[in-house]
Amino acid sequence: MSHDNRVYDSILGLLPDVENPTPLVRLGRVPGFRNARIYAKLEWYNPFGAVKDRVAANLVRDAEQKHELPAHVRLVEPTSGNTGIALAMIANARGYGFTATLSNKVPIEKRASLRLFGAELEELDDDLCPAPGAPEGAIARAAELGAQPGNFHLNQYRNPANPEAHYRTTGPEIWRQTDGLVTHFVAGLGTCGTITGTGRFLKERSKDVRVLGVYPEAGHDIPGVRSIRQLEQTALFFPKEYDGLIEVSNQDSFEMCRRINTEESIIAGPSSGMALAGALRLIPDEPGVLCVVIFPDDIFKYGSSIRKHLARLFPAQPAATLAGPLSGIVDLARSSPDVLDPREAKAWLDTNRAAALVDVRSIDEYVKEHPEGALSAPLPDIAAQRSTVLPDDRTAPIVTVCKVGERSLIGMLLLKAAGYQQVRSVRGGLDAWVSAGLPTSSSG
Repeated sequence: MSHDNRVYDSILGLLPDVENPTPLVRLGRVPGFRNARIYAKLEWYNPFGAVKDRVAANLVRDAEQKHELPAHVRLVEPTSGNTGIALAMIANARGYGFTATLSNKVPIEKRASLRLFGAELEELDDDLCPAPGAPEGAIARAAELGAQPGNFHLNQYRNPANPEAHYRTTGPEIWRQTDGLVTHFVAGLGTCGTITGTGRFLKERSKDVRVLGVYPEAGHDIPGVRSIRQLEQTALFFPKEYDGLIEVSNQDSFEMCRRINTEESIIAGPSSGMALAGALRLIPDEPGVLCVVIFPDDIFKYGSSIRKHLARLFPAQPAATLAGPLSGIVDLARSSPDVLDPREAKAWLDTNRAAALVDVRSIDEYVKEHPEGALSAPLPDIAAQRSTVLPDDRTAPIVTVCKVGERSLIGMLLLKAAGYQQVRSVRGGLDAWVSAGLPTSSSG
């Protein structure tokens, strides 16, 4: 293996370390700072295209060193895409099978890649990034599969080999690449392996390095990162070790993603946009400041997401040629004035005493936790017009709610199609409702 000549006996030789780091590129236009220097660490230079290559490789390395992986074992892991892609390829190289459990909301580009790379997929009705503790979700399903003979669950969400990957590689790379001058480190928060492992290494080298985390709003559409409520359920989230946290909206993330691509000529994806948007709000523009921001992957896995969230970039098509008209209607509904933030929805309910708050999720989800006062009307019952909790009066106000604000949009449209005249939907769903400090109940 020769990093000097870039000649390798195996694709795994391209995995990064301090002698073969992913690049740092200074951002010259987007930050607009006079003094502070902001560098992007471009993680799609990993062999399989994302920061998660580091984690996947270390999970497998750790299990092999502990003699936990017999020949022909099938690896099992929940994923929002990038960890699964890396594990599929490493499994191919090492002679293992691989099954990924994931949400059917993961962009189609990632799911298609996983199938192409030989992974077996179990697609579930879960949050975009698998939710810890969800009994019907991708994490729980992976644990079930991992307990079966011949399978092994690597468990990136709890395995200390996750942050160790960044302690062993990302942290040392940044320290060496900046000649020890780094003052701030910023990462988006998902499993929290990147911020925890890298932050620990950098703080061992200098206690003055500030470690900062960026997370999305509830109901976001950015694979791989978690809202604050989900982070609180994440085993590798150690907020006392970080020097600051900040929330960035879905729209701000996609807009910053566009700017990175057009102004810096860097092919970054939406989680990079989120991380940089947060960094620019957290970093002081002062002499001596040198900030490194993790850019997890490139834009090419997110064509469908860009079309959804930056629709103005795409010329309108005649209605007769539009594919997936129902999807288009849901996208239009997402930006309509009938979609309310949780506090707006609560105020509207309080103003309209006859209004009904309707939870459109399954009864099992409803029983576990729901907004206080909500009635259960699962989507299939609404579609079949067999729900018994909906008001007979078609002029009665109704607010629909679900987990993250997607199914409630469909519920709102179905109710309007059934003749209800005043229907609203809660943006961000139950996750946003809880984040806003609004009361919930359970029926268990």
